[in-house]
Amino acid sequence: MRHVLGIDLGGTKTAGGIVDAGGNVVFSAAVPTPAQAGADSVLRTAAGLAASLLAEAESRGLQVDALGIGSAGVIDSARGIVLSATDSIRGWAGTALTAELSARTGLRCTALNDVHAHALGESWLGAGAGVPSVLFLGMGTGVGGSYVLNGQPLEGASFAAGHTGHLASPFAVESGQPVPCSCGGAGHVEAVASGPGIFALYTRLGGSTAPDTRGVYALAADGDPVAAKALHRGAAAAGSAIGGLANVLDPHIVVVGGGLAFAGPLWWNTMETQARAELLPPLADLLIVPAQLGETAAIRGAARRALTLIPATEGSHA
Repeated sequence: MRHVLGIDLGGTKTAGGIVDAGGNVVFSAAVPTPAQAGADSVLRTAAGLAASLLAEAESRGLQVDALGIGSAGVIDSARGIVLSATDSIRGWAGTALTAELSARTGLRCTALNDVHAHALGESWLGAGAGVPSVLFLGMGTGVGGSYVLNGQPLEGASFAAGHTGHLASPFAVESGQPVPCSCGGAGHVEAVASGPGIFALYTRLGGSTAPDTRGVYALAADGDPVAAKALHRGAAAAGSAIGGLANVLDPHIVVVGGGLAFAGPLWWNTMETQARAELLPPLADLLIVPAQLGETAAIRGAARRALTLIPATEGSHA
């Protein structure tokens, strides 16, 4: 059976795994991403992780013939270049991702945005398996999304599709003024629906006890009114965006991942109630479900892209 290497390269950690043609992660590992040390350090770290995984594969008699990368940033998947990126990885924009990692690993490479990779993994083997169209939303430190149609994530004319966190939201307006967003704009979903957005909202509402977003959730679960208000508004903003996107795209299923999706029923129930309040009548029975693959989703999705786009070498048994 053919094997490829999938890498999920994010601002906090870089994870990788050897994946077979059936999507099974044979083994995996992760290392911290030296995000503020510059692009070369990040590439060296990814290549080092790849080398250790390839050495283990060789010791097990597995031939690995391609590398798929899911990376933070807007990724030109046709050329394998990082078109733009936030400062979560310093100097990441402009990196020739596939050329650099191909040279450093000796493998043929493909690359795409990490949220698209996550969605591709879920549509292949996870909560969206077996259906033609999947709308994926990742709700965590940021808010991102992807629409996978017939096994292909729609990346857009400029490869910027999926920035669902930067839709305008009525929940991101306070005293008539839009709430500033991490992108430099204001009034966007991410400003109140991301984990940091919920925590910032809790602080603006006068909360001072919770140390972070998890703390806000714990206080809300215990009945704290300020925490409950912040959590409810963040979840409602997420649901409003999900319902609106579903009306536009008409997917067979909506898959919601990220840390907030698994925070518990307080967040999930509010999100789903608001989403369903937005849906047009023909979408009343739309399934909205949590993601299934956890941290392996993007590894599998990146591997899927490599398995699909890079032909097997002789002897790798596709």
